[in-house]
Amino acid sequence: MKKEIILFLSVFIFLALGMHFKEWLDHPLSHIEALSTAGAYGIGAFHPLVFTIAIYLILGLFRVLFKYIKKLFNR
Repeated sequence: MKKEIILFLSVFIFLALGMHFKEWLDHPLSHIEALSTAGAYGIGAFHPLVFTIAIYLILGLFRVLFKYIKKLFNR
């Protein structure tokens, strides 16, 4: 469970810094305060969580597939 939380938070931070690097360096507090009026693809203030969950699920799918393939060839 702890590993999954760390992975989720790592994905969140990676995406936040990757997409908004300049804003995080120039004015981080005002960028966080403006989250309530964000309009990313019509999702609004929840867009960081929605995108993080989507990428986390995609990574989870790859992890499961890799584990299955690894198990298949280690017989």
